[in-house]
Amino acid sequence: MTALASHHSPDGRYSFHVIHNGAVTWGIPGEPQLIALRIKRDHTAQVYSFEHAELPLPAMAQCWLIMRGCPAEAIALLPGMGTTAADAATVALQQRLIGDGDHYALLDSYTDDGSHQTETVVLLRALDERVPKPFRVLLEQANLDSFIHTLREGAFETHEAAVDWMEDRSTPLPSAAPPTARTPVPPALPSTPTRAPAGHADSRRAGNVAAHPRSAKPGILRTLVTGPPRRNGPPLPPSRPGCPMP
Repeated sequence: MTALASHHSPDGRYSFHVIHNGAVTWGIPGEPQLIALRIKRDHTAQVYSFEHAELPLPAMAQCWLIMRGCPAEAIALLPGMGTTAADAATVALQQRLIGDGDHYALLDSYTDDGSHQTETVVLLRALDERVPKPFRVLLEQANLDSFIHTLREGAFETHEAAVDWMEDRSTPLPSAAPPTARTPVPPALPSTPTRAPAGHADSRRAGNVAAHPRSAKPGILRTLVTGPPRRNGPPLPPSRPGCPMP
């Protein structure tokens, strides 16, 4: 486990963490490697409780924590953890995920960190059924030699079309015009990373846990949500707690 970002409330009652679980590399292929963790303490009773979510992108983990009381400016990734955004489009999309991620439900993701050319693919669905193209695919591509990454978004009308693209990848990702951010927040991006010390190479990958759908077989994508069926794709969760959630 590697802590990528942490914040503790001044009264010591709450702690918030973004954690990279490097052991996932050796588990089920494609599983998310990031954990968003919120700890609550009752000092009088000397007990604590916690809640967590496993998520594929740092911005999604940061959003999850912010929606549970963590100050946005306090949960930026630590220097040297993860790769650096390569361009303004990447920064803008990460900011939007941090600030407005609760517009979407997380349907699926796939992670592959088997090389220094890694990718992350994430499938989301807009909670608002009126959105013309409610299914969104996020594609992060990272180079662990140069320590930079890009993040792009594509929009699809149906769940089937989005999954077909994720498993085929023979055409460019259809572009999606991003909506206006509802609540501006600081970028919460890592600064230019430094090379990790020997024995800690996994921390350099943690900001861009990856997916490689080209190697995926048909049917590898999993449905992560439950609830009554809707007009397209798998059902949404019965509750909508904020930020893309499994």
